[in-house]
Amino acid sequence: MRWGIDLGGTKIEGIIIDSSSNNQVIARHRLPTEGDKGYHHVLFQIKKLVEILEQESGLKPEKIGIGTPGSIYPPTGHLKNSNSQHLNDQPLLADLQNLLQLPMAMANDANCFALAETHLGIVPEVAPSAGVVFGVIMGTGVGGGIVVNGQILNGANGIGGEWGHNFLHESGGSCYCGKIGCVETVISGPGLERYYTQVSGKYKPLKEIVSDQKSDPLAKATMNRLIQYFGIAISTIINMVDPDVIVIGGGVGNIDLLYTKGIEEVKKHVFNPECATQILKPKLGDSAGVFGAAILN
Repeated sequence: MRWGIDLGGTKIEGIIIDSSSNNQVIARHRLPTEGDKGYHHVLFQIKKLVEILEQESGLKPEKIGIGTPGSIYPPTGHLKNSNSQHLNDQPLLADLQNLLQLPMAMANDANCFALAETHLGIVPEVAPSAGVVFGVIMGTGVGGGIVVNGQILNGANGIGGEWGHNFLHESGGSCYCGKIGCVETVISGPGLERYYTQVSGKYKPLKEIVSDQKSDPLAKATMNRLIQYFGIAISTIINMVDPDVIVIGGGVGNIDLLYTKGIEEVKKHVFNPECATQILKPKLGDSAGVFGAAILN
């Protein structure tokens, strides 16, 4: 049995899957994160979730995988770069292992997404021989993870795949990371909504911006801007890593234009006459993170 936990900003999801039986789900449960109550409260929410899964399944874990916002900085073992800022600079992995008295494997949530889609999602169906997979998260934030020959590429700094904090355009403004014009500030959901507000003088949620393109010229302009900068940002991944497959998750990743005009825009900026990288929608959707965490075991 493989146990996985997906630690999100608003919810914590846990799962038990039977890897010997086509990864059948044995138990699954969600709890609110309640991060506003502080770091130690979140630790005990995770412990509570594990106890609920034990009760539902009648099983005890031998090891648990967990996906987190942010990543472990290898020299210190502390979490960093999390937009759930109560987790930053905390020894999350060590504290959880002490609290649960269990060995744990931990990875960034985007890495878990990439791992899940590589092993259980769209990649085995469409590109089973893919050696390099890049998993993109485009939602409230922008992140990424790299899987090479089935394994996560973490890197010396624990930031493998973190394309969301490369510079893209200064019009994105300030980012929580302290820099200006990051990919995340330009093509995340809040970034797109912020741009629409700036040019229109009124707020409109992203879902309406997408649906109102025919009737609202400024909504169309916002989507055109997304396509333009999506092409530049994704081409940087291809020029640097040259993956066989890029899988795009997150709420912004559901916008159909990315897979038509967006792909054509990517091709304009790739350093090659053609672009052989397949850019795909995910199969597992919101489930990918927790399945990827379980695969860490």
